[in-house]
Amino acid sequence: MTVVRRVMILGGSASGKSWLAERLGARGGLPVHHMDALSWKPGFVHRTRSELDRITREIHSRPCWVLEGGHYETGHERAARADALIWLDLGLGTQMWRAAWRTWRYSGRVRPGQGEGCVQWFRRDVRRVIGYVASSQRFHRARAQEIAAAAPPHLAVIRLTSGRQARRFLEACQAAPDGPGLLLPE
Repeated sequence: MTVVRRVMILGGSASGKSWLAERLGARGGLPVHHMDALSWKPGFVHRTRSELDRITREIHSRPCWVLEGGHYETGHERAARADALIWLDLGLGTQMWRAAWRTWRYSGRVRPGQGEGCVQWFRRDVRRVIGYVASSQRFHRARAQEIAAAAPPHLAVIRLTSGRQARRFLEACQAAPDGPGLLLPE
């Protein structure tokens, strides 16, 4: 089996990217990076594209990482460096429900994987968050599909279409025996 040390995770908002990234990172002893945390400064102030390009390129030049989220401007570069691409391609209804649930669950707090100082409030933000999920799902799916279709030959592409598939995939992943990394299921 091949040891995977650089994992990129793509998918729409509330598809489970952060959840899966944290668990894969813990299992394989890999550092985890969240695009939302990289993209946003406190108070939901977005970094400039050049800042985010520089930050993501610095991360994917390292020997080990799990990097979840979009910023498709450097997606093909990330795919060239990654050992595995995991695409969470869940249905819109599931993503909308998850977005509402996590907005409620983390209301008044910074949710895991979110930028420092970026607090959402259920009553104020739930409609906007669900609207974003609904309006951006096609965009995220098209970008992930484009990156997967152009994947270099060395890149393992894994498309998961349900939470159940994601959980089963995670259960089947093993820590690499020789240091940081993962052994992915066949």
